[in-house]
Amino acid sequence: MNAKSSQPNESSADRQRRFQPLDKTAWFLWAFITIAGTAADLWSKQAVFNWLGPPNSGKTYDVIPGFFRLVCCLNSGAAFGIFEGQRIYLIAFSVLTLLAVAAVFAMGKFQERIYQIAAGCLTAGILGNLYDRLFNDGQVRDFLDFYIGSYHWPAFNIADALLCTAGGLILVAGFTTGAFQKQNPPQK
Repeated sequence: MNAKSSQPNESSADRQRRFQPLDKTAWFLWAFITIAGTAADLWSKQAVFNWLGPPNSGKTYDVIPGFFRLVCCLNSGAAFGIFEGQRIYLIAFSVLTLLAVAAVFAMGKFQERIYQIAAGCLTAGILGNLYDRLFNDGQVRDFLDFYIGSYHWPAFNIADALLCTAGGLILVAGFTTGAFQKQNPPQK
């Protein structure tokens, strides 16, 4: 093990790359996606719920009949209704996750653009649903309903779509950037 390094066979170039600060474009991407995504989520929830009325009104709007419609649903849980009614835990988890993403981003750990975009989507998604949990009696407003016949995907919102997009980008990045590929030690 190299005495100057905490990692075996780590070069100074590797150490410098690990702690390289993010450029202005990274910060712009993260801020823009966070602000635009959060605003789009909160505006769309407000617009659809004002238009269709309260969830118990039963009003819907068919966008693509037989496949996609707008509805008004409230979800007091997380994805697919898990942890239903656990408002305090869901808020705490959201805040901790938000702080973790912000800390990892600020430390410059997301050097690739795809991770920077994912971080913006993740931050916007968390903020959109956290707003509802804090200011809507712990219930997240969902309105996008995809279905075929009587089979419905659980209703969701733009924040949920941003969270899924972030997950998808991270998955793609893992296969394309080499971040999760095993590095072989140099041959002597």
